[in-house]
Amino acid sequence: MILLVTPTALNSDHGNGVSARRWAAILRELGHEVYVTQEYRGGVYSALVALHARKSADSVRAFNADHPRAPIVVALTGTDLYPDLDTTGVDPDVLALAERLIVLQPHGLRQLPPAIADRGRVIIQSMSAIQAQPPLADRFEVVFLAHLRPVKDPLLLAQAVRLLPANSKIFISHAGAPRDAGLAAEAATETNRNPRYEWLGPIPRGGALALLARSRLLALTSLHEGGANVVSEALAAGVPVISSAIPGSFGLLGEDYPGYFPVGDAAALAEILDAVEENRGDYYTSLKEHCVRLGSLVDPAHEKRAFAVLLKELGLPVID
Repeated sequence: MILLVTPTALNSDHGNGVSARRWAAILRELGHEVYVTQEYRGGVYSALVALHARKSADSVRAFNADHPRAPIVVALTGTDLYPDLDTTGVDPDVLALAERLIVLQPHGLRQLPPAIADRGRVIIQSMSAIQAQPPLADRFEVVFLAHLRPVKDPLLLAQAVRLLPANSKIFISHAGAPRDAGLAAEAATETNRNPRYEWLGPIPRGGALALLARSRLLALTSLHEGGANVVSEALAAGVPVISSAIPGSFGLLGEDYPGYFPVGDAAALAEILDAVEENRGDYYTSLKEHCVRLGSLVDPAHEKRAFAVLLKELGLPVID
């Protein structure tokens, strides 16, 4: 049996919870029993897969003490990798215990120290195809799927849409849990005062995906991302993306992707939103075509194959 440790409850719609559910299902399809928990509490297991190097560090140490010969895989998230491992507080001794280190997009490999870089493996998060829905006719809806945390810079869009021309029909639909009380208060205030922005609060995952499916654009404003699930979801839905210029998005969308804006720059974000809405120089069309071409990147079969290769490298059996 494989133990999968995630710092987030399995039924959570936060990124780690979504990843843990999907990874557990893949490992079961490949022939393994999987037990998912938020921390290691003892037991007999053939391997450990730990989501989040810093938050799962105690579980990695304890598991290794009890199972010194069992392989350990550590998946590094955005808040592990960026801006760097020292700043985020990742213990190098924990990484040294891992036979393999998962990153969620190729740029993540650049953050690994040379001594352990050869253990890094890229596994891009997948999503089954999402059927597009008719967009709302009375607005140019931009969806923002992000919990209220400082790393997501969640009020940047509200600031940016205040700078748009008076005749703009752009409207931000923001779904996410109030992880930070101060940011939640600001989002509530913006919803009341800003006619182009609405914070919907936390909504079930199915509802969030339906919101995405009808939207004209996904916006990502994060300061850091390891490889955002929401980008995979947008690609699966054929919804074009605009993103802050961060390595986590470069690794998924490509460094030459035309939909980036400088981190934290509300004015630049407003300019890109205006260009999208007006399709200036076929800008919106080019974003959409680019994202459609990238759709195969998030095919679930690719993620399953990557895990099959990983298990074989660890000497664990695989049912193909």
